[in-house]
Amino acid sequence: QVRLVESGGGLVQPGGSLRLSCAASGFAFSSYTMSWYRQAPGKERELVARITSVSSRTTYADSMQDRFTISRDNAKNTVYLQMNSLKPEDTAVYLCNAGVTGIRYWGQGTQVTVSS
Repeated sequence: QVRLVESGGGLVQPGGSLRLSCAASGFAFSSYTMSWYRQAPGKERELVARITSVSSRTTYADSMQDRFTISRDNAKNTVYLQMNSLKPEDTAVYLCNAGVTGIRYWGQGTQVTVSS
């Protein structure tokens, strides 16, 4: 059974940091490109960051390039998202995604709220 379980979300003040984790099971994690997406109320889901399977090449949305860092630990089947200098507009549900050609898996998401 495929599972993607996100954790690490919560309430943080503007300027603060959070580290999200996504624990994967039930598929060949090291062969999949892993991504973080986010969806805010009333908005479309958007890509936050992506990390490829073999070379661990990373891609970021422009607005997050300098503040967020995606990484993966294939030994632990886990992908991380370090988020620094958080802003109120970063408030959203953050979802983990695993993908190879023709296959995509999604987690349930973890809520991140940035507010004073």
